[in-house]
Amino acid sequence: MDTKAVFTALYDVCEENAAFFSGATKGQAGDAAQRLVDAMTTIQEHARSLEPVISGFAAIYHHFDFDPHIPANGYRSLVKVVRCCLLHIIHKGRYITSNRRSIFFRVSHSATEMEVYCSALCQLRALLYLAQRLLHDNSQGNLFFQEESGISQSFLREYASMHKGCFYGRCVGFQFTPAIRPFLQSIAISLVAFGDNYKKHQSGIGVAASSLLTSGKYAIDPDLRGQEYERITQNLDVHFWKTFWNITETEVLSSLVSMTATQVKVNRALSVPPMPFDLPLVADPTHTVTVSPPAAHIGPGPVQMRLISYELREGQDSEKLLALCRSEGGPISLSLGLKTKRSPPSPWLVLHFHGGGFVAQTSKSHEPYLRSWSQDLNAPILSVDYSLAPEAPFPRALEECFYAYCWAIKNHNLLGWTGERVCLAGDSAGGNLCVTVSMRAAAHGVRMPDGIVAAYPATLLTVYASPSRLLSLMDPLLPLSVLARCLSAYAGTDPQVEKQVEKVSTLSIVRRDTALLLRDFKQGASNWIHSLLDRGSADSVRKSVSEASLTSPHADPPVSGKESEYSLEKGSLKSQTCQDLGTHANSGASNVQKNANHLSTTTANHNSILDITLTPESKPEDVSFFLCKEVDPSVSESFSFVAIPPPGGQEDSENPREFPEGFEPLRSEQLAEMNMQSSPIVRNPYMSPLLAPDSMLKGLPPVHIVACHLDPMLDDSVMFAKRLRNIGQPVTLCAVDDLPHGFLSLSQLSRETREAANICMERIRDVFTMKDPPPEMRMHRKLERTNQKPSAIPCHFQSTMQNCYIHSLMLFNQQQR
Repeated sequence: MDTKAVFTALYDVCEENAAFFSGATKGQAGDAAQRLVDAMTTIQEHARSLEPVISGFAAIYHHFDFDPHIPANGYRSLVKVVRCCLLHIIHKGRYITSNRRSIFFRVSHSATEMEVYCSALCQLRALLYLAQRLLHDNSQGNLFFQEESGISQSFLREYASMHKGCFYGRCVGFQFTPAIRPFLQSIAISLVAFGDNYKKHQSGIGVAASSLLTSGKYAIDPDLRGQEYERITQNLDVHFWKTFWNITETEVLSSLVSMTATQVKVNRALSVPPMPFDLPLVADPTHTVTVSPPAAHIGPGPVQMRLISYELREGQDSEKLLALCRSEGGPISLSLGLKTKRSPPSPWLVLHFHGGGFVAQTSKSHEPYLRSWSQDLNAPILSVDYSLAPEAPFPRALEECFYAYCWAIKNHNLLGWTGERVCLAGDSAGGNLCVTVSMRAAAHGVRMPDGIVAAYPATLLTVYASPSRLLSLMDPLLPLSVLARCLSAYAGTDPQVEKQVEKVSTLSIVRRDTALLLRDFKQGASNWIHSLLDRGSADSVRKSVSEASLTSPHADPPVSGKESEYSLEKGSLKSQTCQDLGTHANSGASNVQKNANHLSTTTANHNSILDITLTPESKPEDVSFFLCKEVDPSVSESFSFVAIPPPGGQEDSENPREFPEGFEPLRSEQLAEMNMQSSPIVRNPYMSPLLAPDSMLKGLPPVHIVACHLDPMLDDSVMFAKRLRNIGQPVTLCAVDDLPHGFLSLSQLSRETREAANICMERIRDVFTMKDPPPEMRMHRKLERTNQKPSAIPCHFQSTMQNCYIHSLMLFNQQQR
């Protein structure tokens, strides 16, 4: 997009409207007109400071892409969000220009709209300053800053105090596709209404009823909604989010979703008892390894799963499988008895791990798209309902998912599967588990999955700063404070005590509601009417200031056709395990070594995931995570025009200044509770696979990653894909436009989300059909193209890696000792 033309259009529309309303008469309309003029003037000031920064980033951000054909990284995303904000301001400014003489035009409404977007632009300007700092501190050109101090700590500190309410009210989800914005507004209204009544009622029905009654004021007053949304995200603990995210698990909502989803013949909830069993070793099938049931933290217990199959296949109605069924799932249609036609077993199986930040949701929340996949792929799907944090922190979920994977291989005849090909699929936290389960399968020496499809996976669970993670300041679904609480819960550092949230008293609520009642119905209803008038042209926001209408010879530099000059640099990173599981490390390591040396029958300890962890006394393993090649002098010079050092003199201050003189972002009235310290366990490779040594990642099967451009976790996907490529592992990366994190759970809401979900399904199909990924897997620039199937171009898979892995792991463990 033409950056210069966007800023020129912005200056023109602001100048024209400011000049028009400067001559408004005095009185109430005059006050609103003055507010509008002030907002327009401030927007121009922010834009003049942003223009050179945006142009500078546009000239260098291609150096951080995965490859020239997949332009995706956090710097691009930040620039895209700023441009989107500018386009919305231009669109609203042109609307004001066209309607300001109408008798139905409300100056106060337009002034409020412009003030909110002015605040958003101010905060985005602050994020770009932090991105410039990140670019300066990362001298090697990395996306992640490799320490939890410095800019990482600065970002946490700034996030805790920066104002965020402007992103949750009138302009909630402005950066996403227009089709998804009404849903995000509904989520925001539901969240603040639910938070208002949280802990006031004992029953879920009482909370739901009260939330429904109080949601009206948040629907008609977006400013109040943004204020309350900010308060909730900054204060409520992980138990609140666990409760809210599990609303979709309620019987009423799940029944409604089930009615609209694809109808399947098999949908059974299974409970597999914790019994050890043997699997053959890949290196020598005549020898076996014993897979122990999960036992971390809460002791041995059954593993919950859900079997979904569009067709009833042989074995899926066997007595052995029926004995494992839970009552929750409803029976298979057995009334037809022997007359029911049973299809032959499928050669394919999808093993699915759901998302939810490791703390919420089950397979029921993900049923709609799983049912559709089962029909389109003509294959059964086994989704694992792993135990959730904070009650069951790391590594319990990993143990259960690995046990479920091994159990599915052992009992393929019960699942309507021949045992030929299996693909691991998961989103967010589930994508993390797909990778770590494969790593653990390699450590045990058992059969590896044939491929991994990870949607927007979390591969680095540390507080390292990156440009895409700056987006968490405005993301309505992934605020950083919420992510931090989920991380603490999964790491086992959450106190598991529900904090009493500071709430407004009943009397003060009555007083506030009474004072705001007239304003809500007068101004709020007016805003609602104007929103309806604006909605007709909402879909044309991008078209109104598109490349066609903003053509200019000053276009952004084209993306270079050459590969990036960077590779990965080795950095020293430590990881250590939970204290309560440390006693099992020695026995687990000896078992793995015994498998590698003798290939004899052995029992692998259930805590073998701790074999690769380091004690504080041992030397840390070098990890090829950061970029090591020297930066080209010309590239380094271009970086220097954009990157900025910390403001001078900040090291002598208790409260260091992060922004240049003359600028300060808007601050929140109440600080967020951000934990500055993180547990060393988050650097365990089985928790943050991006930090795993090369010897562990070389055992992985082909990995297909589907990421989102506007996802705070985008850089996790880009860097993980780079790591895999640099060690010769087969990997593809696809980035979809204008969709939020978690689009799979929203697949039924719009055409864009359905097409993005179909991309994931096609990647699974590629795994099953042995289709080699094309070396130039193009990004889907427009989602209407996502249904086009890319052509297959062969590339060489390193199939011998899994057979050699045990030996490399043994050498790695010896080096640690």
